[in-house]
Amino acid sequence: MKHLLCFGFGFSAEALAHKLDPIEWSVTGTSRSLEGVAVINAQGFKGVLFSELQTIPESVTHIVISAPPSDDGDPVLLRFKDELINRAKTFEWVAYLSTTGVYGDRSGEWVDEDSALQPNTDRGQRRVDAEAAWQQIVDLPLHIFRLAGIYGLGRNAFESLKSGKAQRVIKQGQIFSRIHVEDIAGALLASINSPNPGRIYNLADDEPCPPQDVIAYAAELLGLPIPPDVPFEDAKLSAMAKSFYADSKRVSNARVKNELGYVLKYPNYRIGLRALL
Repeated sequence: MKHLLCFGFGFSAEALAHKLDPIEWSVTGTSRSLEGVAVINAQGFKGVLFSELQTIPESVTHIVISAPPSDDGDPVLLRFKDELINRAKTFEWVAYLSTTGVYGDRSGEWVDEDSALQPNTDRGQRRVDAEAAWQQIVDLPLHIFRLAGIYGLGRNAFESLKSGKAQRVIKQGQIFSRIHVEDIAGALLASINSPNPGRIYNLADDEPCPPQDVIAYAAELLGLPIPPDVPFEDAKLSAMAKSFYADSKRVSNARVKNELGYVLKYPNYRIGLRALL
């Protein structure tokens, strides 16, 4: 039996776990809280407190790293780097889930996996550093996936509209790429089935667009009034939300299609939102 260990059992790792055949796979996920462990166990997987995981189980064949780096570095490497170095050849597939924020701001232009990394946020720089640190482990079958803005069941424009928190924030020239969580899981599974250690893949859909377009379309689907335009300078945004507006770019997904043969289930936000209804 194959054994997937997920360091961090967030939105994307959870979606992948549910795609795996339980007859062929066992899944372990880590959490920093007992509540998180209980949630993992309730879904039929094995939850473990990250702080109590002393070693990577010998049975582990596949690893997903979705825990974000801190100012101190990547939390998994801080704890398990020596073990990963010593056991690198024993793993079949390792995936590091990064972000398209590593490319920085491109004023709406296209980027692909060969584009220079020039982050313009601290969060983006931490991801660049973490990617480099993972790439230094010789013989580790590492695959890096750079994720665009993630949406899916429970995390989408409908939720913000229903809560009354949705804003059509207008920033001239702002373009985002996004990806449905089910397509993240599908692409990861395609990579598991066709591993290519050392490869980097962007995960984004076919239609980068201004964020206000998504809010307007979601409001129309719900039959709600389209929220008024709010200039970026006047928008009430968290520091995290504001940081997303520091980057404007279109992210190419050609490699994941051409090399992994993956066909997007939700190639644009309209198809994705309609399916979520």
